[in-house]
Amino acid sequence: MESNKVLYSQLFLRIAISFSFLSAVADRLGLWGAPNTQYVNWGNWQNFVDYSNSVNSFVPTPLGNILAVIATALEIIIPLFLLIGYKTKLASLASGTLLLLFGLMMTISFGIKPSLDYSVWTSAGASFLLSQCNTYWLSMDNVMENRG
Repeated sequence: MESNKVLYSQLFLRIAISFSFLSAVADRLGLWGAPNTQYVNWGNWQNFVDYSNSVNSFVPTPLGNILAVIATALEIIIPLFLLIGYKTKLASLASGTLLLLFGLMMTISFGIKPSLDYSVWTSAGASFLLSQCNTYWLSMDNVMENRG
């Protein structure tokens, strides 16, 4: 059994990673405000797609557009799984992998500094660390394990 400190820490990581992903999705859908509003990065879908294509500058634009949709879908599904604690190990690994890929693409396109400034590597590491927990407190995984 994991200590209470680990149980609280993994729950905090699940929530923090989830809210980070969901906040980014809310921004690209304009839910945090219009473009050029303070603290808004994109403010609409097109601005996000343009940014995504700059991150993936080495792929053709049509493929970049598809990658923007895939990333957004994953940035909705992964945090929902983490929040309810369903398939948490898999969701944590998917989160870490998505962030790792994002960090690599940012580094290739812009250099290392932006990925460090946005804590992409830290978030990827936190996701991979979360995947190593044995028990996920307040999770569907825990409920289903105790039933079976």
